[in-house]
Amino acid sequence: MSNITQVLNVEKNLKMLKKSVHASDRDQLLSSTGPFTFFAPTDIAFEKLAKGMMEKLLEPQNRPQLTDLLNNHIVSGKIAFADLKDGDKLKTVNGKELLVQEKNGAVSIGDISILPREAKISNGVLYLMDTVIQ
Repeated sequence: MSNITQVLNVEKNLKMLKKSVHASDRDQLLSSTGPFTFFAPTDIAFEKLAKGMMEKLLEPQNRPQLTDLLNNHIVSGKIAFADLKDGDKLKTVNGKELLVQEKNGAVSIGDISILPREAKISNGVLYLMDTVIQ
């Protein structure tokens, strides 16, 4: 069974996330035993950011800002999709609070929809989102 980093390495619509995770050394954390809940922004999510933002964050001198941005998407513990309840507050690894909203079976973090992903992951769970949490 693959860990989160291994899943990112092969997922076709997570190329920018893969590049970001490796550039920030978050691959080390996401390869560890965890478990983690990872709200993974797709390539479409990164395309919504200001032009040139990711290129700038990928520069070595901006590693702390890139790491902080990625940490906004990582929650300690494995949270099943069915356990994400309206009004829940999740704390990311960098202390940011994420508000879970659920309406008619659709789950979002704030106003960002998340999609369950059925991949078996050894050190947690991964959900796809179409917007980057800033």
